[in-house]
Amino acid sequence: MKKSLKIIGIAFFTLALAVSCDNDNDPSDDNLFVGTYNGSVSYTDPDSNTDISTDDGRVTVVKVGDSYNFDFSDGIPTLKDVEMEKNQNVLINSDGTISIDEGTLIIAFTKGGEIWGADCSR
Repeated sequence: MKKSLKIIGIAFFTLALAVSCDNDNDPSDDNLFVGTYNGSVSYTDPDSNTDISTDDGRVTVVKVGDSYNFDFSDGIPTLKDVEMEKNQNVLINSDGTISIDEGTLIIAFTKGGEIWGADCSR
């Protein structure tokens, strides 16, 4: 009887541990990806002849409701209201690509003729 209780206890503990560990880091569910990433950033606006590029920039990711804002350093305008669906940490659409995880942020995005770029990590 003692041995059966021990086995049941170990099985219950293992099951509880397995259920509590969640490896699905979804940007639409949590704030794991919110924060500052450092690296190369760039911005181009052909209408105003603006061209900014630096290897020592940063991007701060801010979650606002179901969308994200990407606040760039070095006078680069914020890329606002980017929506990422549940279970999507890579956004690919006609405007470009954004890939984000807990350690890396890659942006190649166009909106209204403006072009943002980033290759950053934290």
